[in-house]
Amino acid sequence: MSSKNNSTLTTDILVIGSGIAGLSIALKLAEEHKITILAKGSLSEGSTNYAQGGIAGVLDPFDSIEAHIEDTQNAGAGLCDPKAVAIVASHAAESIQELIELGVPFSMDSEDNQEHRQSKSDFPFHLTQEGGHSHRRVIHAADHTGQSVLNTLINKVTQHKNITLLPDHMTIDLIKNQKRNRCIGAYALNQNDNSIYAISSLFTVLATGGASKAYLYTSNPDTSTGDGIAMAWRAGCQIGNMEFNQFHPTCLYHPKDRSFLISEAVRGEGGILRLPNGEAFMQKYDERADLAPRDIVARAIDQEMKIHGIDCVYLDITHQPEELIKNHFPTIFERCKKVGIDITKEQIPVVPAAHYTCGGVVTDLEGRSSLDGLYAIGETAYTGLHGANRLASNSLAEGLVFAKMAQKSISKAFATQSLTREDVRLWDSSGTTEPKEKVLVSHDWDELRRVMWDYVGIVRTNKRLKRARQRIKNLQKEVDEYYHQHTLNRDLLELRNLVLVAELMVMSAQRRKESRGLHYNLDYPHIHKTPKPTILKPRV
Repeated sequence: MSSKNNSTLTTDILVIGSGIAGLSIALKLAEEHKITILAKGSLSEGSTNYAQGGIAGVLDPFDSIEAHIEDTQNAGAGLCDPKAVAIVASHAAESIQELIELGVPFSMDSEDNQEHRQSKSDFPFHLTQEGGHSHRRVIHAADHTGQSVLNTLINKVTQHKNITLLPDHMTIDLIKNQKRNRCIGAYALNQNDNSIYAISSLFTVLATGGASKAYLYTSNPDTSTGDGIAMAWRAGCQIGNMEFNQFHPTCLYHPKDRSFLISEAVRGEGGILRLPNGEAFMQKYDERADLAPRDIVARAIDQEMKIHGIDCVYLDITHQPEELIKNHFPTIFERCKKVGIDITKEQIPVVPAAHYTCGGVVTDLEGRSSLDGLYAIGETAYTGLHGANRLASNSLAEGLVFAKMAQKSISKAFATQSLTREDVRLWDSSGTTEPKEKVLVSHDWDELRRVMWDYVGIVRTNKRLKRARQRIKNLQKEVDEYYHQHTLNRDLLELRNLVLVAELMVMSAQRRKESRGLHYNLDYPHIHKTPKPTILKPRV
């Protein structure tokens, strides 16, 4: 990467985001090209670091790709793209094998833990089964899979001579050649000195994660503010299925720790959801009981909390051996212990929380968006894999597989196209002033998240959605005015993105006249026979 005037940077490929998808594609492309990776915080600040459960793939000889496809489509409630599902199910195992070769320390199987297989397998790693899966196919590193994968990938990218890392750089917007309808780079705020770079790139990859921070209660880190989705929309890209935001059924409910996820793998290893009186209730809602897909479990918990007027339900794994609990869930055991809960002897108080954005930037099966030169992968993208609800542990698999699909597409473009670098304009900050107070940003942030939680949550109505749309419009006016008048900072940019993405969520929810998967509207309780994805097209 070279620079000129300290305000313009050039690179072959700009990767925005440093999670599993962004780092994976960077490593693959860096063998032949110069890569720049932007991360708005540290490289490990994103959602990948908090992914506990694991990565789904057909790794057991008694499992099958067909079964993985069927489970994914069942969870997706009829809205999955069959081609996207087949690609992930078919390629997940080889992507996992690549991680094994990189040195990711996945949990090993033990001699006495082979009873779940019909006969002994040569595959040495432990596989667990999560909700919606018909087989044990989730490979994991205890209950900190994302962290282990991320640490391994970060170690590799920091050593690569063709990769330039720019942590603490918040992307402001994409740069577009209007005549060619092509993305030619992006503007980025250096948070260390508040300078703004115009970055010229031949290809740009959005891997910025989801938008669950739009909700008051979420399992996600503070980075999940829908940045890539918002930037793509402003640049003219199509956005799909934003009404489907997955609520994880089991987030720790405790005043000292309100954003810690209790992995679905706890239910996969026998955990039972109970009411305060000890009654198990999931069998009333689904024949799979505690192993039902997340949307069913989240609505069931929400319903039981409303029926009984309780603040939470309880996840009970105390009937399992203490050694199994500590070995499989060391992070959960220690985190709960810090707030005074011994999960080997006590039930875990849990509530649903916003967890995963199933919609995003519409892409083809190679990660290409509707804007030439711009790719989107991972949670930022809508590939069609998840449909109306994500099957557990398919997200990390999607990030890996579509990183490979996008890498192949970009490599082919370099080999077959005549690519020309274009000059990019410097960022113009004239007429802006330092904000004298930041109360508007913090107030609007809080109001937005409460509006989304109250009106666009697990159960919706037309009236609630209309009310949310109006309040979000008012917030947008305030934020846009503030944005154009003041110098930039990360909080303001995140709020700007989140308000826009929240509007896209509401717009999508209003268009879906049915209840399906993660979108449940009391005014439209029935399911359409011929479902279609919700595709929003911006006026550019």
